[in-house]
Amino acid sequence: MKVIATSGRSNLFKGRYCGVLLLAFACRMSEQTRAQTAPAQDQSAPAAQPAPASTTQTAPAELEAPAATLPANSTTDDRIRQAWTILTNAATDAKHPQTRIQSLAALQLLNDPRSSQLIAGAMGDPDLDVRTAAVLAAGETRDRHLIPNLRKLLNDKEPQVAFTAAMTLSKMGDRSGGDILMSVVDGKHSAGPTMIHGAEHRVDNDLHNPTMLAELGAMQGVSMLLGPFGFGLTAFEFIHQSGGDMARVSAIEQVAHQRTPAIHAALQNDLADKDPVVRAAAAKALADYHDNATSTALYPLFVDSKYPVRLTAAAAYLRTTGVHGPASSRPALARNVPLLRRPS
Repeated sequence: MKVIATSGRSNLFKGRYCGVLLLAFACRMSEQTRAQTAPAQDQSAPAAQPAPASTTQTAPAELEAPAATLPANSTTDDRIRQAWTILTNAATDAKHPQTRIQSLAALQLLNDPRSSQLIAGAMGDPDLDVRTAAVLAAGETRDRHLIPNLRKLLNDKEPQVAFTAAMTLSKMGDRSGGDILMSVVDGKHSAGPTMIHGAEHRVDNDLHNPTMLAELGAMQGVSMLLGPFGFGLTAFEFIHQSGGDMARVSAIEQVAHQRTPAIHAALQNDLADKDPVVRAAAAKALADYHDNATSTALYPLFVDSKYPVRLTAAAAYLRTTGVHGPASSRPALARNVPLLRRPS
């Protein structure tokens, strides 16, 4: 779909510019730190190296969804059940962290008790990046029922998760993680707890490390952080290596807000594009259409060979059939609603 006008190019990339700069800065800081610390490591006595906190990799095999076929005859209810099955199976795929992350990227399009339970469950995942992705997904849904689960992660052993939880809560209007954020603001080099607004959480020394802060800043700034193809740098690298057309994706995101028949038709056409990044972006953009034609157009992507496309299409299909999206797209939640508790 070609909708880019010369006068509007700055708007298409305005939201990504800050993130790309932060991303480049983070990579540069990491390179400098490795260069400075390498000699000291060579002179030290051999020692067993701990396993990395995250095992997430963007391996091509993880991005290929298992072969599937569509039933010859299916009702809308059948397709709704199928969509939930696709999302649930991916969110609980114990073997592939990247698949779980991709499911969270799709679940962020929904604000439903069932999707919230899957996001809450992922907050206890053993993989660092899956937990982080769950926090980000909770923030994108703007589901205040997930606030108690986010508060628990303020004490996560990994500073990346604790910091992201504090940032997400702050964006949702909850100040529970204010002590963590203020510790970073003040630059206090303490691994002990700090107190603000009656809250007390352990503040890891890594939250005062320039390289760590640069990486966290890049994470918060990259607008495609929890895009359909995953989380953070691995997703960015995959899209770059696969030749994904990010200019078209940016254009799709920009024009999707204009609900015209021509744009609606163009988005449906893009569902058959050869570029999986474009297919996923088009599926996401169609989530706000509530008509049978859109649902019918999304359904064939339930068997797409790329997991991100399949998962995004499943979530978008649910939206087109009436499942609520992020809270900002529907009336405000009533006050004093019982909060969702994370499954035990």
